Amino acid sequence: VGLRNGIRFYRDTDVPGRCFQKETIDRLQMELRCCGNNNFRDWFEVQWISNRYLDFTSKDVKDRIRSNVDGRYLVDGVPFSCCNPASPRPCLQYHLLDNNAHYNYEHQSEELNLYGRGCRQALVSYYMGMMNTIGLGVLSIILVQVSVIASMRFLQTAVEGAMALENPEGESEGYLLEKNLKDSLLDLQVTVLGLLKMGQVGPGADGATAEGEGAAATAATTTATAAAEAGEKPAN
Repeated sequence: VGLRNGIRFYRDTDVPGRCFQKETIDRLQMELRCCGNNNFRDWFEVQWISNRYLDFTSKDVKDRIRSNVDGRYLVDGVPFSCCNPASPRPCLQYHLLDNNAHYNYEHQSEELNLYGRGCRQALVSYYMGMMNTIGLGVLSIILVQVSVIASMRFLQTAVEGAMALENPEGESEGYLLEKNLKDSLLDLQVTVLGLLKMGQVGPGADGATAEGEGAAATAATTTATAAAEAGEKPAN
């Protein structure tokens, strides 16, 4: 969607918020060596030339606009950024489907001097390569951190064992898990469930709290009433 909109708004160099689209698309196509969304023919379906650069007195311009239902100026051409500088032939930007418009040219059989792949494929390849590079780096960091944590665990248990023997110079073996893997997982499960239960508030707790507050309020009211009656009773 982003690339299609970028191509569709390519011509809006005077529209606020879209004036950067042309430069962005041109730079993208030149740097990634691509053309269009899927291929260069995507440019045939949009009017990528702004109306301010069209001569509306020209018969060719009028005929092209009238021949289109939406009144757009569509051409079988592409922007300059689609041109492949590695091609031995000078860049052909316009009349790409017209064999008579160029000398010794056959668009169905000749390899065009444009970038062959679309920019969507180019972007996917670019980010996949970046993810592969970053993924290896992240995996290396994780492995280093795991090895450091395991070493610290061995050191901790070895020191604790030596302190238990009351002989700091004695030999003590370190370990990762105090019990076997199955028992350690069961202990972890029990601990997690206990923490979850501590964080839960049962429905009876709210009711007991409300009942306690109601009883306290009733007792206070009774005490206040008794005190008032005692104050009103005449002394003997």
